[in-house]
Amino acid sequence: MSIENESSTTEQVPDEDVAQPQSVERRASRLPLILTVVSLLVWFGFQTVQLVLERSHLISLRANMEPAMQESQKMRSQLESLINKTAELAAKGNASAKTAIDELEKRGIPIKGAAQPSK
Repeated sequence: MSIENESSTTEQVPDEDVAQPQSVERRASRLPLILTVVSLLVWFGFQTVQLVLERSHLISLRANMEPAMQESQKMRSQLESLINKTAELAAKGNASAKTAIDELEKRGIPIKGAAQPSK
């Protein structure tokens, strides 16, 4: 009996040694994949956080610029009104208004009132 026990023990030891390297090889072959997936997840998380922060900063900058944009639109409408009234005067025959309109046209400022015929 003791001989049978010894032979069965020696047969089991090589089988266990062979089984362990395969599991180590499986773990080792999965390690690069695991590291790649984890690094991609970390990178995507970082990029997402950066983009969310940048978006919130852009929204706050736009909100800060809103009063200036409204003021510039108000100034533009006042300037267009002034140009249109000057064009009306030029159409009626005012020499100074004609000179002003000619200078504005030379500088490339569009004049809507000058293209309309006088009544």
